Amino acid sequence: MGEEEQNQNSTESFTAMKSSLRQAIEVISSLIYLSHSIKVFTVKWQLIRKKLEELSSGLMAVENCDSSQHTAVFSGLIPAVLATVNECHNLARSCVDLSYSGKLLMQSDLDVMIAKVDSHLKNLSGIYTAGILSQGFAIVVSRPNPGACKDDMRFYVGDLFTRMKIGDIEMKRQALVNLYQVVDEDERYVKLVVEVGDLVHVLVSFLDSPEMEIQEEASKIVSLLSGFDLCKGFLVGSGIIGPLVRVLENGSDMAKEGAARCLQRLTVNSDNAWSVSAHGGVTALLKICSSGEFRGELIGLACGLLRNLVGVEEIKRFIVEEGAIATFIKLARSREEIVQINSIEFLQNIASGDDSVHQMVVREGGIRALVRVLDPRSSTSSKTREVALRAIEKLCFSSQNCISMLMNYGFIDQLFFFLRNGEVSVQELALKVTSRLCSTSEEAKKAMGDAGFMPELVKLLDAKSYEVREMATEALSSLVSVPKNRKRFIQDDRNIGYLLQLLDQEEGISGNKKLLLSILMSLTNCNSGRRKIASSGYLKNIEKLAEAEVTDAKRLVKKLSANRFRSILSGLWHS
Repeated sequence: MGEEEQNQNSTESFTAMKSSLRQAIEVISSLIYLSHSIKVFTVKWQLIRKKLEELSSGLMAVENCDSSQHTAVFSGLIPAVLATVNECHNLARSCVDLSYSGKLLMQSDLDVMIAKVDSHLKNLSGIYTAGILSQGFAIVVSRPNPGACKDDMRFYVGDLFTRMKIGDIEMKRQALVNLYQVVDEDERYVKLVVEVGDLVHVLVSFLDSPEMEIQEEASKIVSLLSGFDLCKGFLVGSGIIGPLVRVLENGSDMAKEGAARCLQRLTVNSDNAWSVSAHGGVTALLKICSSGEFRGELIGLACGLLRNLVGVEEIKRFIVEEGAIATFIKLARSREEIVQINSIEFLQNIASGDDSVHQMVVREGGIRALVRVLDPRSSTSSKTREVALRAIEKLCFSSQNCISMLMNYGFIDQLFFFLRNGEVSVQELALKVTSRLCSTSEEAKKAMGDAGFMPELVKLLDAKSYEVREMATEALSSLVSVPKNRKRFIQDDRNIGYLLQLLDQEEGISGNKKLLLSILMSLTNCNSGRRKIASSGYLKNIEKLAEAEVTDAKRLVKKLSANRFRSILSGLWHS
């Protein structure tokens, strides 16, 4: 046979192989579509469908390659695949039509089919391993347009999946980068990630890759996927906790950040918290927080993850025994926002409801550290200050000793500053903390009166927000219960008239109106207060409420009438 004839035969064989390959891919696609209509043996068909998707991706890889020199390699495989998928198509049609002869026989046939598809996948994998496709697998499938149909998107994800399985390091890395981009930009791809083959398992396996760039890209993707509830169960079910902890122990800083972020999202569930601990994750995280070797981003993520874990009592005890409280108090003084916020929230969580840990936080200097965060002269962000204020409210107001320490560290002056000058979110939180602090001790009330809180609270009495008005009124009511503060409040002639004026603005008999009346009642405990109320041009607002049978207003009128101005009031009452 001449060389020309050999070339012709080779070309004909290659063309026939390509035709059979295209036919097999199309039959598999049709079979996958048909399988979604099957309502019986659903678990087995689910398994068959996943294996068919993987087989389809592999065959598409063959089609995309220049495989003309390896026709003989595929000449046996592709006809066998075609025979199997045609047989499977017949089984699928029988299941859709419910025309099979018996359940046991069909179950047996489906098991045989699963084994056959598995065999084809192993043969294809052997070809990949031999490196036959690696040279020619360079054709890149174009990314689908934003409005693409699901089949085009599935095809693209399947191609990326194949590249991850058979490609060299650079091909794997690029496939991971492309997958991250599409999932990050279009949430529709999230569902495909869990549907296409065993892609999630492959991503998890890459976390243990000795190649740093593969591990880093895999870490980024699983971190992204962990933000979707749909994926969390698949990730945990694929055994991701152990590999993520190993990344925390031995991975690059970038991979560690992805792993910590992923674990932080997964440990909202306390069962997963146990799993992190069982794999040695707590020790790895404490090392990151205490070593001083890592970037603030990673330390902050580690703090946030440990904050989730301390909800489990045994883990909390271990962390305390490791002496971590002092470490986190030190981190609360960090200049990086993520570190400050997560370390403060960690301290708040670990001390919450546990008196012995709470005392340890106080002994180690926790209160001083929180007050330092609030220093108006520092460059601390508003978000961090909000977190510190919440922590002070949770940790410091249940103990007179803690309140005294707060006052000694200058907290009241700082609180006043943010009530007066803070951004809206910080100011509202400062008001809430002010309202709480007013109810803690007489010493605190006196100090707040001296610091100038009352004029600032008066300014907030007609705020647009009902909640703000209510908190300001509650705080003011508490402060004027102290004689020294009451005297100071009355000295400003505008205050009483303003309170009486506000009574007319409040709709109905609201809780806020009752608080305003309570403040006025408190002011009648001194002569100057009674005199100024009685001589105010807005006294009629109290009278109207008394006539409307408002109990607090009637009591107030009665108290005013019982003094030496009774005749004046009586004249006003009956005019």
